[in-house]
Amino acid sequence: MKPKDPPQSFRLKSFEFRRERESQWRELEDLVARVEQRGLERLDPSELERLPVLYRAAVSSLSVARSISLDKNVVDYLDGLCTRAYFAVYCRRRPFWSSIARFFDVTFPSLVRSMRWALLISTLCFIGGSLCGYALVLDEPDRFYNLVDESMASGRDPVATKDELADSLASDGGGVESMTHFASFLFTHNAKIGLMCFALGFAAGVPVILLLFLNGLMLGAMTAVFGMHDLGLDFIAWVLPHGITEILAVCLCGAAGLSVGYGVVFPGAHSRLHNLAVRGRRAAAVAVGAVLLFFIAALLEGFFRQLVHSTDTRVMVATLTAFGWLAYFGFVGRNRDTDEVALAPLRHAADSNALAAQEEIAAAARAGAYPSSWRGSR
Repeated sequence: MKPKDPPQSFRLKSFEFRRERESQWRELEDLVARVEQRGLERLDPSELERLPVLYRAAVSSLSVARSISLDKNVVDYLDGLCTRAYFAVYCRRRPFWSSIARFFDVTFPSLVRSMRWALLISTLCFIGGSLCGYALVLDEPDRFYNLVDESMASGRDPVATKDELADSLASDGGGVESMTHFASFLFTHNAKIGLMCFALGFAAGVPVILLLFLNGLMLGAMTAVFGMHDLGLDFIAWVLPHGITEILAVCLCGAAGLSVGYGVVFPGAHSRLHNLAVRGRRAAAVAVGAVLLFFIAALLEGFFRQLVHSTDTRVMVATLTAFGWLAYFGFVGRNRDTDEVALAPLRHAADSNALAAQEEIAAAARAGAYPSSWRGSR
């Protein structure tokens, strides 16, 4: 049976609905196309202000069009337009390398500064473990075997002679190929420890403290073995060129885990699940930055430490590394931190507008008027 044509009144209603609003839709479509091609930076202030207003109007039009069963072509057009406008308003795109540069220029050091107290606690846990390990092995050398794995010790244990220990500090690592494999192993091993510190933060931070303390114990035990043969300074100079970066990376992961644990134990005005989501995102960003530090430390440990045998040179490089990281985390992006504080009221207003728009979208969704492309993620 041939379907009946829609009545004249229905066609007129659809025509009038489109005629009254089509100019706004075209304006929104033009702005969205420009954002898709060249980004939000290409819009002037008045157009930036106009974009979310037009987007919300289009969402409202879509809700009305669906609720009164208007022409399918109009509904499909608004469906696609609202989807594109949503990504233009809420999903700002940055060039890949620009995003990477901004992360290390602003985001990473700013997040580390925001976790400075957690970083202090994680550093004290590591130092405390090192002091305990040093004292325990110095008092009873056989305790070394309970604190340090045999594969990690590699013959640097209490039964080794002074000459053997001194030779281990001057070893060239067995060639470039051997040093490459060694650097790869160190990166994997240390990154795994650091990421475990981050991942276990949800358990109130207790496993994080334990891991940091245990890693400190191993370093203290090794230092005690060399100290018993008057090689303590040589060992510290051997460790510090890469150790400054490596220990900092471990402590950063520990700080990230402790930050998450603090939000779980002391939720404050928000729920624990909300704190876990917010602090988890920030902690994950710090952990990603720490992975780069692990990579740098692995290169220093796998190549520089094996090729440079001068104690003075090692101490100089360690000192420069320490001051370099102190300057990076202390000053890089700090002016932009001030800008972030200054922009906080504007962001609050933008968040209020976004919340209002999301409420409209939710109302449209309850009426079945959300874009069809959103249904899979609903």
